[in-house]
Amino acid sequence: MSTLKESLSGNLRQYGIMAALLAVVVVFGIMTGGKLLFPDNVADLVRQNAYVLILAIGMVMVIVAGHIDLSVGSLVAFIGGVLGWAMYYWNWPWPLAVLLALAIGAAVGVWHGFWIAYVRIPAFIVTLAGMLIFRGLAIIIAGVTMAGFDSGFVYVAAGSIPNFFSRLGPLPFTFGSNQPVALDLVTVLIGVIGIAGLIWSQIRARASQEKHGVVPESMGLFVGKTVVTVFAILALVFLLAASSGGSPVVLIIVGVLIAVYSFVLNRTVFGRHVYAVGGNLNAAILSGINTARTNFFIFLHMGLLSAVAAIVVTSRAGAATSTAGQSYELDAIAACFIGGTAVTGGIGRISGAMVGALIMGVINMGSSIYGIAPAWQQVVKGLVLLAAVAFDLLSKRRAKVN
Repeated sequence: MSTLKESLSGNLRQYGIMAALLAVVVVFGIMTGGKLLFPDNVADLVRQNAYVLILAIGMVMVIVAGHIDLSVGSLVAFIGGVLGWAMYYWNWPWPLAVLLALAIGAAVGVWHGFWIAYVRIPAFIVTLAGMLIFRGLAIIIAGVTMAGFDSGFVYVAAGSIPNFFSRLGPLPFTFGSNQPVALDLVTVLIGVIGIAGLIWSQIRARASQEKHGVVPESMGLFVGKTVVTVFAILALVFLLAASSGGSPVVLIIVGVLIAVYSFVLNRTVFGRHVYAVGGNLNAAILSGINTARTNFFIFLHMGLLSAVAAIVVTSRAGAATSTAGQSYELDAIAACFIGGTAVTGGIGRISGAMVGALIMGVINMGSSIYGIAPAWQQVVKGLVLLAAVAFDLLSKRRAKVN
């Protein structure tokens, strides 16, 4: 019975996050006269928030394990500076410079992981030191802005997947312009494959729960959740397909990372160890889990994902600058907490963090379109974060009482 109760509680939390995203979209959609949902704006929303989505994937693992990482914003600036230096001054081809960026991200992850896992300095202190170190190095390396990179590199974050087919249309309506809408068939194909993969994974996960004696949610709730999710994806696919460029390249990058790390957290021994370490550290040690190794690899992955975010940010800006990455760590942390990751560790999903990042992205874009000052946007995001964490803590207290 307790297992069923915990499962339902977790599912209700996820449904609440999805409902919050829908409410934010509806509110800002009405406020902006529908402009928020114009296809090109939706595509820009993905591009503008790709860095948060990427960093939040790693931050979920960090917070679930009971840690925090304050260095990722500075690390994005530092790695972006090295990336820019390699292309601007050394004239390296951009694929080789990207490999260098990934190697540096992994090296920094090893550096952080060593101090946290084996010297046992709290992650807060180690990553706070990293925030200062790498921001300083970013200023040294990229104090003078470097720009004018290869068009292939800029295409990574600014480009769209090429359309190998003719567009489907024109359809008998427009989005705020006189140009008829025609759908990008490559985007439609990607969406269909993604939906098929989602349905297959959900059915497999349910079968696995039943096989291991875990009481799953009711069949009606399972079908309803899946149908709603599929319709939401279909709506996103339609809007992206109707945009001028189709699917952004960076969306494919983010999608692959989400799929890979969702598998890692939910289907591997390492993922189970991450949840065990954050849920009850002493119990994890007594059960024979190598907690030091688990923590080490958590920060190794965080370093790699920070490097990917740096590549995307530098590509989108078309320049490397020391001011890049300002407050990115706060955006990633907020996305995780808004998405249902527990402050105390042990609970959190990548899917929830992605929804949390989208909530903040919709607030940013909707506020900008409506004309709300950036200062008030920060106020709104702060209130949303506070409300999300308060809701999580109150729900846990209520569950303990019951």
